[in-house]
Amino acid sequence: MSDIAVPQTGERPELKRVMGPGLLLLFVVGDILGTGVYALTGKVAGEVGGAVWLPFLCAFIVAMLTATSYLELVTKYPKAGGAAVYTHKAFGIHFLTFLLTFAVMCSGLTSASSASKAFAANFFSAAHLDPDRGALLMITALGFMTLIALVNLRGVGESVKANVVLTLVELSGLLIVIGIGAWALLGGDGDTSRLTEFKVPDGESPFGAVTAATALAFFAMVGFEDSVNMAEETKDPVRIFPRMMLIGLSITGVIYVLVAISAVALVSPDELNKGATPLLKVVQAGAPGFPLEVFAWITMFAVANSALINMLMASRLLYGMSHEKVLPGPLGRVLHKRRTPYIAILFTTLLAFFLIGYADLAALGGTTAFLLLCVFAIVNFAVLVLRKDKVEHKHFHAPTALPVLGIVLCVYLASPLSGRDSADYKVAGWLMLVGVLLWALTWVLNKYVFKRRADFDPSHLDPQGPVN
Repeated sequence: MSDIAVPQTGERPELKRVMGPGLLLLFVVGDILGTGVYALTGKVAGEVGGAVWLPFLCAFIVAMLTATSYLELVTKYPKAGGAAVYTHKAFGIHFLTFLLTFAVMCSGLTSASSASKAFAANFFSAAHLDPDRGALLMITALGFMTLIALVNLRGVGESVKANVVLTLVELSGLLIVIGIGAWALLGGDGDTSRLTEFKVPDGESPFGAVTAATALAFFAMVGFEDSVNMAEETKDPVRIFPRMMLIGLSITGVIYVLVAISAVALVSPDELNKGATPLLKVVQAGAPGFPLEVFAWITMFAVANSALINMLMASRLLYGMSHEKVLPGPLGRVLHKRRTPYIAILFTTLLAFFLIGYADLAALGGTTAFLLLCVFAIVNFAVLVLRKDKVEHKHFHAPTALPVLGIVLCVYLASPLSGRDSADYKVAGWLMLVGVLLWALTWVLNKYVFKRRADFDPSHLDPQGPVN
């Protein structure tokens, strides 16, 4: 018997609902924590100085405002696809929806691909192997991405269980930093006077320094939006999403602020900004006897979690949008027993292979944050447009002032006024050009190939014949 689900006429293939409140909370926390704070703390300190905690707090506020819009929409339309589904319902413009889908997918794939490379580098470091052997690093990164795909294909239950373990590991690393910072400060070590010091370049104000640092720190707060793509695999999403997302955001916001305080109290901002392992310097300063190899393994697990969650998000996004007729219908096919979108998983994995092998991912963090700020601005606007669309069931309702304020802040942080690097706009421009070309290709395929073959809409598939 074929393991591929072929829906009966008029039916939509369903995903398996396995995520309860606990798993959803850990998914949100694990996705936000990711790898950002492990590397960004030093760079944010380099932008703003000792008041490094303030940009993380500002980024948390912007994220919380946008999260309320996501919560209204995911409880109103509990479907996979997230921001792309909401944009499609609000504006009905295929081109806009496709580009937004492409932007969100790019953010997930670039994050997952760079995490795979970081996993390989940390693995070599933890195992005391030569990190300069480029070919072996590449093979390790590709092998790790293959493992992520296999876990994803196996089922969302296995994926979220792996997320639980990885989230607890990466959370333990940050709690170690907070604990070491607290112990050192209680013992009279450290310099808390740095917490109110601002690094203000000539011709700039503290406000400008904070907004520039917030635009950078925002990358560490993204991830909560990925969870809405798991709506069709969540038990009773209308009831549990609001509480779990708000709790998850609050937990990560508190952790980030405490990590930033511990870091700058023990290590000067200039020293934090040197190198790629700022938190390791904090551990060395506060607890010289701590086994530093442990941190290499913790970081490795943290980046593994980022890759897993982003690949889950990307595949579910393509699955959801195939059923909105924005992407070709075959991307909506699922395995019969596992209830996982296998075509979407294979497609996103191949794209990740390409990025790992050929793309320069070093400068894509700022671009990813810029793209998501644009997406968040559109989502905040969409929630206002969709107020006219009434649904029968009760759902979360965001106070109107919150999405309005979210629009203003997201647009500001995405604009040059925030001090954003011009390279972010150049990379985003090239990515969107690729998106336009893919949109044209998709339009041709939908109109002249898949529609004629009755593959464009999965509900048109022959219910009797197996799909190979």
